[in-house]
Amino acid sequence: MDVSNEQVRQALLSVAAFVLSVSFHEFGHAFVADKLGDGLPRAQGRVTLSPLRHIDPLGTIVVPLLATFASGVPFIAWGKPVQTNPDAMTRRFPRVVNNLMVSLAGPLMNLLLAVLISVALLGLAKTGHVSRDLAAQIVKFMVVLNISLMFFNLLPIPPLDGGALLAAVLPPRLRHVLLPPLQRYGMLILIILFVTPLGAMLMRPAARLAAGWSAFLMQLVAG
Repeated sequence: MDVSNEQVRQALLSVAAFVLSVSFHEFGHAFVADKLGDGLPRAQGRVTLSPLRHIDPLGTIVVPLLATFASGVPFIAWGKPVQTNPDAMTRRFPRVVNNLMVSLAGPLMNLLLAVLISVALLGLAKTGHVSRDLAAQIVKFMVVLNISLMFFNLLPIPPLDGGALLAAVLPPRLRHVLLPPLQRYGMLILIILFVTPLGAMLMRPAARLAAGWSAFLMQLVAG
């Protein structure tokens, strides 16, 4: 397989963007768990934005790099999950609510990062510090990526963060019936989804939001 310099550059940029994005995501989980009284993430050094604490060498770097060079293979990547101890969290909220707040913190950090990058990019472009081409690259590798990560992680399939959202909205009786098999076969379900057209269908809202956000932001940059 011939690999061009441009392919290598694109692959390295993709992985660098994912490393930064997953660091924000996992920090969100660790930060909220810490604020809820769980000392485990802090003891493990996870309440930090340092990528060294959040990357999984295989899932954050090796597999994404290989996927970028393999035609037709979806971009598959993951970070090091934050370990939590729900029993140590505050009793002010029900256990399911604590889990929900910790889980939602990750996707919300991706949304926050997309917003912060958009605002910074607009400011830099208006002051002439960023060219239109560079702005387009930043939008592609950071804004679109973080919107996609937010939506993907909110899919109601354990072990994704959306699994906690599903647990919170299900009545207790259904929760005990539906969650165990989903937790057992969640990874298999995700693999099936994203090697078939079903994955693209589920992510269509994310693609539309990312496209609209990117187009609007680039109009502001150009204006």
